[in-house]
Amino acid sequence: MRTARYWSTRTARLMIGVPDYETYVAHRQEKHPDQPIMTYVEFFRERQQARYAIGKGHFRGCC
Repeated sequence: MRTARYWSTRTARLMIGVPDYETYVAHRQEKHPDQPIMTYVEFFRERQQARYAIGKGHFRGCC
């Protein structure tokens, strides 16, 4: 049951565009072990900025 809930939650987050911090950390540890890893809060903010172009002089939302 726990596995089903994990995958359901992960799939739902990906469908609505919420980034997967665990995947990010695993990638950084494997491919870039010498570089620092962002905290969850830093990661979430960076993904929001990338998605909505916040800070680039305009707001690119869904509409």
